[in-house]
Amino acid sequence: MHCPFCPAEDTKVVDSRLSEEGDSVRRRRECLSCHERFTTYERAELRMPQIIKSDERREAFNEDKLRNGLTLALQKRSVDSEAIEALIGRVRHKLISAGEREIQSRQLGEWVMHELKELDPVGYIRFASVYRSFEDLGAFTEELERLLNEPSPETRRKQLKLIPDSKDKP
Repeated sequence: MHCPFCPAEDTKVVDSRLSEEGDSVRRRRECLSCHERFTTYERAELRMPQIIKSDERREAFNEDKLRNGLTLALQKRSVDSEAIEALIGRVRHKLISAGEREIQSRQLGEWVMHELKELDPVGYIRFASVYRSFEDLGAFTEELERLLNEPSPETRRKQLKLIPDSKDKP
């Protein structure tokens, strides 16, 4: 590991621990030449699928693009950045666990909207209005009515599960 403070190539690991999310290792390092300390993160490199856009173009999944869209949708909402990062992590996990080399952008958008609906209904409507590009006020009203007729995320979390999730099975 190269020292970010001097041109030295030798550093030693002072401390290692799992990150809070558990998906990376946080390492404190010390340069053997200048004795400065710095932090690095080690994460498994997983190949993300290509995203197939509506015009059939392919592009790499861009986490920053997703983060920017979520930040705009949740602007001036009381949603902390840790919740946004957790949402991005769940979407990333779905992309990886799909096991596909390519995923339709429509599928990715649906996953994001599902997660947003659970996190913040107003952010969900903002995101959906741009993502689904509602043609008129009627389409927008339909989506609002559908959202109003569903139980709130808090109510859904409190309800007993009649059918267990596949991850709940022994």
